[in-house]
Parts: sequence; C-alpha cells; structure tokens
Amino acid sequence: MTAKAASEPVATAKNPVASEKMPNSIQVVEFVLGSEHFAIDLFDVKEVVEYTTITKLPNVPAYVRGIIDLRGEITMIIDLKHRLNISEESSTSLESSRIIVLDDKIAKSKTSILVDDVTSVSTFEGNQVDYTSASVSKQETSIIGIIKRKVKRKDKEINELIIWIDIKQLLSDIDTSL
Repeated sequence: MTAKAASEPVATAKNPVASEKMPNSIQVVEFVLGSEHFAIDLFDVKEVVEYTTITKLPNVPAYVRGIIDLRGEITMIIDLKHRLNISEESSTSLESSRIIVLDDKIAKSKTSILVDDVTSVSTFEGNQVDYTSASVSKQETSIIGIIKRKVKRKDKEINELIIWIDIKQLLSDIDTSL
C-alpha cells in the first residue's frame, strides 16, 4: 500500500472531482463577470457569439434573460451573473457582452450564457488547480476548483485566480424550473 502524494486532492462527498485522477492538463474558456475571472470546460462550449437583441419571456426565473434566434434555432439565454448572485456591475456595456453557446449535452434545450467578456481559451496544468477551495460552502457548489496563474503587473509577479465552474451542474435545474 502506498501513501497518496500530498498534492493530490482528497475525495469527499463535497469534492467528487478529487476521486477521479487529477488531469494532466485542462482546457477552459475564460470569461469575466464583473471584476472576477471565471472558466468553464472547453468541451462544454459550442461557440462564442457577439451580443444580439434578446427577446424577454414572461413568467420565467429572473436569471433567464430571454431567447434569441441563432441561425434559425431558438436559444435560451441565461444571465450567468444573475445566476451566480454577482451584483457588481461590469465596466463594459451590454452590447460588448458575449454569449457563450453551450454544447447540446449541457441542457435539454438549446442554452447559452451571457457573460461580460470572453478573454481566452487556455490550457492549464493539473498542478495549477486547487480543488480544496471548491468546498468553501456547506451548500452544493458548482465550483470545480480555483486555477492559479502567475501574471506580471507593474514589474511584480502575482497569482491571478480563476474560478473554474461546472456549468452542467450550475444549470442542471433549469429545464425543470421552466
């Protein structure tokens, strides 16, 4: 019997990701909500499109911004900032926002998320992800982990934190609530 390496996450009910083998690398789409950086798995994203006029729907939860016609298909738009209870206003206008079209496996209907900006598609090594930070809340969380990236700002090297979320879990109750 061998001891687990100290850097490996411990599997718990709160952290099921840790029970799987830590990935060597991850690919994510990075985006901004307010002043915070977030990421979702690249394979959960179909495409990113520019903001377009959204038709509001009556009697839907407040985080459902409405629907758009995306190349002939009706697509529901989820306001991710509202869904995550982020009240901070963005420094960009609504017209400069981006719509991340999610892969069809995420929800039963065509679904997209509205974000302030999409910054990049990035690859991170498994050792750049802190999975233990995902269990800061006693409630079920959709945070997979915190990605740490070193960036240089004003001749200083600092750690930038990116919140990696499980978009499938975050939106899992949407089809049943509509």
